[in-house]
Amino acid sequence: MRFDLTDLQLFLHVLDAGSITAGSRRAHLALASASERIQHMEETLGVPLLVRGRRGVQPTAAGLALQRHARLVFQQLARLRAELGEHAAGLKGQIRLLCNTAALSEYLPERLAGFMARHPDVDIDLEERTSSDIARAVREGGADLGILADTVDLSGLETFPFCTDRIVAVAPPALARTLVTQEEGQAVPFARLVDFDHVALTGDSALFRYLSQQAERMGRTLRARVRLRSFDAVCRMVENGVGIGMVPELAARRCARTMDIAVLQLADAWALRQLSLCMRSFEGLPRHAQQLIEEIRT
Repeated sequence: MRFDLTDLQLFLHVLDAGSITAGSRRAHLALASASERIQHMEETLGVPLLVRGRRGVQPTAAGLALQRHARLVFQQLARLRAELGEHAAGLKGQIRLLCNTAALSEYLPERLAGFMARHPDVDIDLEERTSSDIARAVREGGADLGILADTVDLSGLETFPFCTDRIVAVAPPALARTLVTQEEGQAVPFARLVDFDHVALTGDSALFRYLSQQAERMGRTLRARVRLRSFDAVCRMVENGVGIGMVPELAARRCARTMDIAVLQLADAWALRQLSLCMRSFEGLPRHAQQLIEEIRT
């Protein structure tokens, strides 16, 4: 059996991306070369590793076994690089970090910037996912660290607090005055907002999927009239009367200082979330990953 590290890394990229085409892009390989490498691995093992379908690929039982061992290989390499330290000339530590939309956009950039300035030999592979996807990926070894809402199942994971995040609604002031009663003050139930036109983040954002799940639990569908890439753009579109938006309170308060929008707290308990750092084992992480946790945790 002859697999090189490029083969193993490609295989992990294919599974993470869900297709050979997307996996080959992540591995910086031509599609034909990537397909040939996957086929060679299957021929060498004598078993199929992937089930190929119209919507991408899924691992077979043998593929899942290879995935598990390949992740162990790269985790051991990361530990090797960290332990060799100054003797590992030319090698860099790498951390794969998954986080939800709020952490990525509002809370993480400043904390990461300081860490990376002090540790120029450490690279961070950062990707946005939903909290449930993050927990599963970290639990299965698909990422070193995750930042997620503690509303998901965290069994089997070690956690540290990161920050508190509250989702709020933003609306034009005139509309906001019609959405709340005197008894409710500035809090409004999400159920009252679902049927309005929404200004939302793009459909692949973790926050949009989280809000859509809350609507589905009520038997409703969240209707996004326009989808944008940033919280600032969402608030600007709300200011111009296109619809209402749902954003982290930190982003809403920041935008409200320069935009004519009203910020409404949601009455729903799920709108207030504790964001946590999660990992399989702090002691099992390479030293540079432990240092990141120590610097960015609250």
